[in-house]
Amino acid sequence: MLLPNILLTGTPGVGKTTLGKELASRSGLKYVNVGDLAREGQLYDGYDEEYDCPILDEDRVVDELENQMSEGGVIVDYHGCDFFPERWFHIVFVLKTDNSVLYQRLETRGYNQKKLKDNIQCEIFQVLYEEALGSYKEEIVHQLPSNKPEDLEDNINQILKWIEQWVKDHSS
Repeated sequence: MLLPNILLTGTPGVGKTTLGKELASRSGLKYVNVGDLAREGQLYDGYDEEYDCPILDEDRVVDELENQMSEGGVIVDYHGCDFFPERWFHIVFVLKTDNSVLYQRLETRGYNQKKLKDNIQCEIFQVLYEEALGSYKEEIVHQLPSNKPEDLEDNINQILKWIEQWVKDHSS
């Protein structure tokens, strides 16, 4: 594997997609948004009426991504992470956003009150950070702030440096 695989995770609205797309364009790594992948391949297992969204078929998503992940050089963007094989990722970044900022972002997306409240609580209790720590080695899980444009730029630069170092460390 010549390039690392990176997971971007966190509550919906924290900026995973913005970071992932920009990172891919600057690093040359391939960007995969799991929500888009599922939509395009109809990788669903029903519909959740309460949250007004399809239910992801996690096994089919893993099957769909397996070959790309084994080749390396992939940035995966998804709000959940416990169903991905641990061997896939060299580093995991959990984006974190202040509740007031996150509330505005989700409200702008038109989330219903229950979905809005549950996602804010998810962020308050660091549910996805805990999920990442429970799914991967602690030393590869890192939290990044994602509140303002400067954070985005700082995060990109930090991750680009990490990629560069990883490539140096793993080239023969």
